[in-house]
Amino acid sequence: MSEHEPQSPCVSICVLDEEDICQGCFRSAQEVTDWFMSSAERKREILALAKERRDASSPFRLL
Repeated sequence: MSEHEPQSPCVSICVLDEEDICQGCFRSAQEVTDWFMSSAERKREILALAKERRDASSPFRLL
């Protein structure tokens, strides 16, 4: 069975904050750079980390 290849979360808003986190997709600069050479498993890890960052930065998150 082939491994599902995750799609890039890039939304073409490439602005890094002071911690080198992209404000469009919430990946770190290193994660963005590594994306195309990463395995599908690593991409899923990157997506999970980006989701955590996005959720933590949202002023509308549920408590």
